[in-house]
Amino acid sequence: MASVALIALILDALIGWPGWLFRRIGHPVTWLGRLIGALDAQMNRGGWRRAKGGVAVLIVIGAAVLPTLILQAVLGPWAAAVLAWPLVAARSLDDHLRAVARPLLAQDIAGARRAVAMIVGRDVSRADEAAISRAALESLAENASDGVIAPLFWAAVAGLPGIAAYKAINTLDSMIGHRTPRHEAFGNVAARLDDVVNLIPARLTALLIAGAAWSGAALRCAWHDASGHRSPNAGWPEGAMAGALGIRLSGPRVYGDRIAAERWLNGPAPDPTARDLHRGITLYRRAVVLAGVLLVIMAVA
Repeated sequence: MASVALIALILDALIGWPGWLFRRIGHPVTWLGRLIGALDAQMNRGGWRRAKGGVAVLIVIGAAVLPTLILQAVLGPWAAAVLAWPLVAARSLDDHLRAVARPLLAQDIAGARRAVAMIVGRDVSRADEAAISRAALESLAENASDGVIAPLFWAAVAGLPGIAAYKAINTLDSMIGHRTPRHEAFGNVAARLDDVVNLIPARLTALLIAGAAWSGAALRCAWHDASGHRSPNAGWPEGAMAGALGIRLSGPRVYGDRIAAERWLNGPAPDPTARDLHRGITLYRRAVVLAGVLLVIMAVA
């Protein structure tokens, strides 16, 4: 199924998901989001919320996987690859990060704050160059795994149903997998399942970043510091990015009215700058190309 992942990546790199198409029909992730929102509204009440959340997870995964199983069986792998195309976000991630880097390199801090606020959940209203660069690089590293390498991995493993199942789980986690009073129980299954399906891709992303940078420091930082990250998976690509660029990531940040005292990744290193963000985007592109090369080798083999 490596050819399915490879073609989906090539199509995404060439054209992304056009704005006119999104305005007309939305996007498969937004379709899943509407289903998840409806289930959350209807089922996340009363008792047995953890069990209800598990049922909601099964419904959403089933809604994503069953049609794609039929489509892949009927239409074949080439059509499946085209249908998998919108579920890879390589170009979109690059676009969002360049939207932060451009104003930041021009010293337009206000513009950079507005752009980075679109991709992170923390408060960046008073962020300076270092804080904006740090937030953007962390988002880049984490989403390189969640939005690009993990979908490609599951497409290579199980074709269109594999990538559809992954996107369903990842979207569930992003919408209900939060440790909040409302979703602590209802989103528990979604959050744990997301941790499981990202276990291998997160570490693979760290290897790709290190390989693209040809950096032993990236591997060392990921290996030594990832376990201290709040996420069992995100610390791997973030640690590799920090080590490869020679800067520190993670650390304390503001969410709403509280300060999260997160541990540093590559703590002794300096804070990132706008130039480091630009370097990080270049490194990300090389890692995606390296992933594409691996898929070519797998497809030929």
